Amino acid sequence: MNDKIGLKEAISIGIGGMVGGGIFAVLGLAVSLAQGGTPLAFLFAGILALITSYSYVKLSTTFPDHGGTVKFINQGFGKSIFSGGTNNLLWVSYIIMLSLYASAFGSYAPNLLSLTHDKSLDFHLYASAIIVLATGINYYSIAVVGKIESYAVIIKLVILISFIFIGAYGLIGNPNLAQLSVTQWETPLKIFAGGMVIFVAYEGFELIANAAPDIIDPNKNIPRAYYYSVLFVIILYIVIAIVTVGSLPFGKIATAEDYVMAEAAKPMLGQLGFTIITVAALISTFSAINASLYGGSHVNFEIAEDDELPQYYLAQIHNQPIGLLITSGATLLLVNILELESISTAGSIGFLLIFGVVNLAGYRLSSQTGSNKIIPLSGFALCLIATAALINQQYETNLTGVLVAIGIIAFCFLTEWIYKSTESKSI
Repeated sequence: MNDKIGLKEAISIGIGGMVGGGIFAVLGLAVSLAQGGTPLAFLFAGILALITSYSYVKLSTTFPDHGGTVKFINQGFGKSIFSGGTNNLLWVSYIIMLSLYASAFGSYAPNLLSLTHDKSLDFHLYASAIIVLATGINYYSIAVVGKIESYAVIIKLVILISFIFIGAYGLIGNPNLAQLSVTQWETPLKIFAGGMVIFVAYEGFELIANAAPDIIDPNKNIPRAYYYSVLFVIILYIVIAIVTVGSLPFGKIATAEDYVMAEAAKPMLGQLGFTIITVAALISTFSAINASLYGGSHVNFEIAEDDELPQYYLAQIHNQPIGLLITSGATLLLVNILELESISTAGSIGFLLIFGVVNLAGYRLSSQTGSNKIIPLSGFALCLIATAALINQQYETNLTGVLVAIGIIAFCFLTEWIYKSTESKSI
């Protein structure tokens, strides 16, 4: 029983997974795309996450497994090239998320301590160093990773909620509040596409699936854990977006796009507020990197265990899957060659497609899970529409991000096809 987790811990896993480094990394990007309609962009993305969480609830209660998403996809489609390629995409999407968090860390850290007085060089040094440090901690002790995450969730929520209350008070009489008016919104399509670019800020709720076998009273607590955590984060993100857009002129938001939340704290608390939010961002992104390295390496292990990747991925180095070292190395590569928007676009496309497949699995397995077929089918359709809208919008402004995403998807399915073909020949 000591190994079981209650509702509070399960909700913490969901909130901790979502409120990681994502909001710090993509808030400025969301404002640049949606302008005054940024709160609506976060709402659109949140509604899609909420609909998808229905499929996760039904699948988690019917097929509880530490493999989470990997197992649900295999349950819905069998161990095929399609499911293997999608699971590979999940692993690579973890790597993209890690790059996003490291990118956020690299953007915020030089504001506290400049190493070279060259912001670009500082960014790469900090982003690379935090990945190496987190990899070392993962090899040293998984217990330390867990402790860092549990303390970080409390610290970042306290700071973010304080930011909201102080920021809301600071909005009184602020002339920038007019930026939230409908006249300052982008077109509905751009707002929707903006919401999908920053969809990565919501993807962490799927981590609850990995803990499903350990949750006490699962039929009652699993649905509550998903819905409460997603609804809480939707409200949190919308209010943060309102406070940020209402606090700073669009020009200043654009200038400080990579660390905009720290800049938004300045009108209320001056340099002290800037420093506090910067520290919160560093703690959040560091804990997110720690947890995601652990999660990503174990996703890789689960895929190999299901024979959808070569068996040498089951090998271990210092009691950790070899996938930890590969995940860390790939993250170092991505964060040093791609821009933030390209990373966010590739990550959002990856998770939209994965969640679309999970929704489709939920629809196909509805007779076993007792699901209302319309909800997972709607989630599948919305994920496809959202992916198309995102690709269409980013094709004009960020072709690199689109090409990277398409290249990654093709690579994931091609490698699975080659592996399955080679394996069948050897048999």
